[in-house]
Amino acid sequence: MNCGEPQRSVSPLVLYAVFLGQLFFSLNASDFTHKPRVTLTEKDVSFLRIHLSGNNNHIKFLQGPQDNIVYAAGHRNMFQTDFHSLTSIKSPVFGEGCRSNDPASPDCHYNITVLHKTKDPNQLFLCGTNGQQQTLCCYMNPSDDPFNCTRSKGIQNIKQHINESEPSLLIGSAEVEEFYTTHSGTEGSVGIHRFGKNRLWTEKSGTGMDQEQRYVSLVASGQREDNLQDRLYAFYIEKTRDPSLDSDLWVSRVAQVCMADLGGPKSYLQFRWTSKLSTRLFCGDHDSRLYFTQLVDMNTVLGDRWQDTRVYALFRNGWGMSAVCVYTIADIDRIFKTSNFKGHTGPVTNPRPGECVKDSTKLPMEVLKMVDKHSEMEEWVTSGPLLVTHRHYHHIRMDRVQGKWNVLFLSLENGGIHKVLERDGQAFVIAELQPFNYRAHILSMMLHSSTAKLYVASSKELVQIDLGSCDQYGAQCEDCVLARDPYCGWDGHRCTTATNDTIQDVENGNHQVCSNISRGFTASKVYFPGSSVGAVDGIRVPLSSKYFLHCPTLSSHAEYSWRHHGNTTATPCISTESEDQCLLLIESMGPEQQGTYSCVSEERGYRRTLVQYQLQLDRGVTGLASHHLPFPGLGLVLLLVLTLLC
Repeated sequence: MNCGEPQRSVSPLVLYAVFLGQLFFSLNASDFTHKPRVTLTEKDVSFLRIHLSGNNNHIKFLQGPQDNIVYAAGHRNMFQTDFHSLTSIKSPVFGEGCRSNDPASPDCHYNITVLHKTKDPNQLFLCGTNGQQQTLCCYMNPSDDPFNCTRSKGIQNIKQHINESEPSLLIGSAEVEEFYTTHSGTEGSVGIHRFGKNRLWTEKSGTGMDQEQRYVSLVASGQREDNLQDRLYAFYIEKTRDPSLDSDLWVSRVAQVCMADLGGPKSYLQFRWTSKLSTRLFCGDHDSRLYFTQLVDMNTVLGDRWQDTRVYALFRNGWGMSAVCVYTIADIDRIFKTSNFKGHTGPVTNPRPGECVKDSTKLPMEVLKMVDKHSEMEEWVTSGPLLVTHRHYHHIRMDRVQGKWNVLFLSLENGGIHKVLERDGQAFVIAELQPFNYRAHILSMMLHSSTAKLYVASSKELVQIDLGSCDQYGAQCEDCVLARDPYCGWDGHRCTTATNDTIQDVENGNHQVCSNISRGFTASKVYFPGSSVGAVDGIRVPLSSKYFLHCPTLSSHAEYSWRHHGNTTATPCISTESEDQCLLLIESMGPEQQGTYSCVSEERGYRRTLVQYQLQLDRGVTGLASHHLPFPGLGLVLLLVLTLLC
């Protein structure tokens, strides 16, 4: 800017950005930077993979009747995959729904949008939508060859288009099976829809009710002591109408409906929800003024009691940060039962609006009108962030390990997955799993807790990840314990799937628990490049040559340094772009540079030698050393070139 130019005023948006930037860097890095301790690729872990044919822009997962069987619904085909034999059977589903002799007719092109298990273990429920906005639902037995899709008698006449991204639930009982789904957008029918014996839907009315809504998840509250009080919760985001520059584009909300709702009488709210209430869903920290307003995904973990069911919600904000917040059904239930109604100043009716009753068609008119006009709560459902990071997460799944440890799985934009331990509101990123050897967009994730398997899908393949694969953490008890992986423990010989007899300290990662065990080998790994382990001959380096030493960095939570024999001062590493190796550059080889060089790591008080090199001066040759060491990568090559030029 020229000095003579008049100063311009700074917008509130810019000031807010500067404030957040100062806040971000003033806090301790551990508050916001959750770095995976190790990164695991197919070189470290065996990922079982099955290729998918066809054009799959979305995938829906279901666990099959056996542990090794997985159902995957793609664009128009159903895949039945067997990870024992690594085979897949592909079959079209809605072929019999075609009413035209022309294969190109929209009637023939039903895209699978819904996939659920039914109360019959040998039956699946599917829905597909064609280009004419028609939806067809049917039941099928996956053991049939070819698949035979039988039209649903109870769940039909679905006129609306069901998008594959819309959440849905199939809730069955001895008397009736009901199908719940949502409709996102801006039209009057946006909201929760129920199909089956008692059809209900949402119809927005009044001014200011045309905000766009996008639904993320449907959650059943779980059976209560009184089944009449069973509820369904819908989580969604709504586009804000606030025109100010620093306002958030989206806000997150949760709505409730009673499963026993029959709609209103013929004169008012007939075939519409009479129990629907909504409120804001807040994720953030008031003290630091750090807020996350856009709900991305969520996963529900059932509790022994319905009140203890936990909702793990993944959020994003406008500053490129992600966060995880946790809510209980009890938190949500309390707001809908006790909060004041926004915009309502008079007394609250009896029964209270939103209360579940046996026959909603007989509710007093003042209750129905209040639900229709003032259904939003003043109080919000709030939670502080469990995990905050600059990484963009897209999916979240949660597992309860050994009945006491919570482990989150968060998919990344590059196809990786973060494996995260949650303990007392704190997060520890155990590892980054990279199941694809290419940059992939993960379409779906499914967790099978009983077998400790995680399934992920790209448009090209399905991958099974064995969560109990533990060898990659290292060959020592300390390595295994420091991983803090609830799936893994030390059995006296190796890091393996955890049992009641294995050694682990998930809570603290205290390696001292290993101090009393007998060992068959030492904790230090000694490697002399170019010779066998323990050889006395060293590497001969020409006089005045530059030379570099290479050391793998196994844990990103450890500190690495180089030690030269006779020198008590440790030399820090030269890190590479990939940060998976620690380097030491010998600027000019001379007599004082001879001797043993050790690369030492230290993590939470556990120190060990990773590699050792013995350098000897070769007085007969001068120049740049050319001894072959493990190739350090392009970043290192550039670093060395720049160093030599200097």
